Amino acid sequence: MSAEIIDGKAIAEQVRADVAEKAAELKKTGIIPCLAVILVGENPASVSYVTGKQKALAEAGMADKSVRLPENTTEDELLALIDRLNKDDTVHGILVQLPLPKHINEDRVIMAIDPKKDVDGFHPVNVGNLMIGRKSFLPCTPHGVVVLLKKMNIETSGKHCVIIGRSNIVGKPLALLMAQREVNSTVTICHTGTKNLAEITKQADILVAAVGHPSTVTRDMVKPGAVVIDVGVNRIPDETKKSGFRLVGDVDFDAVSETASYITPVPKGVGPMTIAMLMVNTLEAAENTLNK
Repeated sequence: MSAEIIDGKAIAEQVRADVAEKAAELKKTGIIPCLAVILVGENPASVSYVTGKQKALAEAGMADKSVRLPENTTEDELLALIDRLNKDDTVHGILVQLPLPKHINEDRVIMAIDPKKDVDGFHPVNVGNLMIGRKSFLPCTPHGVVVLLKKMNIETSGKHCVIIGRSNIVGKPLALLMAQREVNSTVTICHTGTKNLAEITKQADILVAAVGHPSTVTRDMVKPGAVVIDVGVNRIPDETKKSGFRLVGDVDFDAVSETASYITPVPKGVGPMTIAMLMVNTLEAAENTLNK
């Protein structure tokens, strides 16, 4: 048995094409969806992510009001910029690229973003709405995972979904999404305090790895026929690559592929969906201004 590879890149392209079509329709009403991505400093991974987001905006025909700030930008300067963008009616979405330099309080920055422009879905108002099942901006990576499962026609109702990882960005919000009625899975969250991890993961119909450590999930941890979603992105040294490294996930891909029914690769799995869902949220934020 060999797992079917879930092509996140192809599915993300479908989603982004749909967004571009709807954005073109919205333009006829005089509204051009606009996102401002704020990058503080020159973290190489962050620069790469921001460049990818800007490319997606251009492809979708959306406006880009992104701002790059030096590493020594003060917290007050960043908060003042967010305040200006909150008040700018031509900007529909605001995203502050994390992590921020250590002298800036991330919680304070996230709290400063208008929840109606919080296209990352990190503001406590949006997190709270997700918790109680009210309409809100969904965090992009967890939402992308759910869309992947839907697009692949993978049955989720009544299935046992085990998530390894409890971060505020992936693990916790994904657990909430998977438990909602439309998805209808039974959810277990595992983390560093979990005992007998393999015993729990082997019960999973859908196993999600989101821990940030290479080869956390090995073949003996996966039930035959399980769906395996790898959210991890880890750089490991590789002298054969021009960059000197290659990207791998949290799953031992080659070995687990032999026992799973479906599996996401790294790269070109969950990653492209994150940016695609950001475009979905930015479009939605722009559409919401029609209903004011």
